[in-house]
Amino acid sequence: MTDPSPISEATLETDEAAEATTPVTEERTRPPLPRILAVANQKGGVGKTTTTVNLGAALADLGYRVLVVDLDPQGNASTGLGINIRGLQASMYDVILSDVPIEDCVEASSVKNLFVAPASLDLAGAEIELVPAFSRELRLKHALQEVRDDYDYVLIDCPPSLGLLTINGMAAASEVLVPIQCEYYALEGLGQLMRNVGLVTKNLNPSLDISTIVLVMYDARTKLSDQVAKEVRAHFGDKVCKIMIPRTVRLSEAPSFGQPITAFDPTSRGAVAYRELAKEVSGGPA
Repeated sequence: MTDPSPISEATLETDEAAEATTPVTEERTRPPLPRILAVANQKGGVGKTTTTVNLGAALADLGYRVLVVDLDPQGNASTGLGINIRGLQASMYDVILSDVPIEDCVEASSVKNLFVAPASLDLAGAEIELVPAFSRELRLKHALQEVRDDYDYVLIDCPPSLGLLTINGMAAASEVLVPIQCEYYALEGLGQLMRNVGLVTKNLNPSLDISTIVLVMYDARTKLSDQVAKEVRAHFGDKVCKIMIPRTVRLSEAPSFGQPITAFDPTSRGAVAYRELAKEVSGGPA
């Protein structure tokens, strides 16, 4: 895939968008459960962790058992769900590097049916420590095989890079979910992401597929958001979810309280959007 031509610039306002998200009226055929999705985009600040946490919480609210696997050394998905990553007895670092069973590090969140396999700061060195390791790209896949039937959805929050941790996430998953922000140069770098997915599919995981594109940080008051949405839909077609996640201050505030938006402010536009996205991704309640 070649990088798209730049979209013409428009003024991007940063406070809340004026237009509410339209509910989904159509359902798409979904793969059978359990589903393992790697949430990946090598660009930082694109709403990847926000989408992992809030989609996971919304799926749990629909009655699905959900495990969020935090592979990002920053641990934002863990802290965003109320987990203190500095006081862990075991984390994904121990699972990946020391073959600790993943069930030994899983923590319950405050949301019913939602569980977290938390990251720790030690993961920052895992990329280097994995280099000489045996089956280094398949560590997470082997770990998840022991628990995959315990959950309906496993959402893997990959780091904002295309290193060994992200490759582990893709090798363990059956699908890739890509959040794309509705901002200038939104598609920049996606060509490399798709090439990497292709390499993982060819060499490690033949069933892997980019199944879901989610448009985030949508501001209905700007032409830029609409232009980006049209550009993404032109490139990816029906892989792009109909629901778009609005730019909203409440979504930014929720992580500091250790809660997903569906618990922090259940009636906000962000919460409504993620609940509708969960219905679209899953096909409806469990």
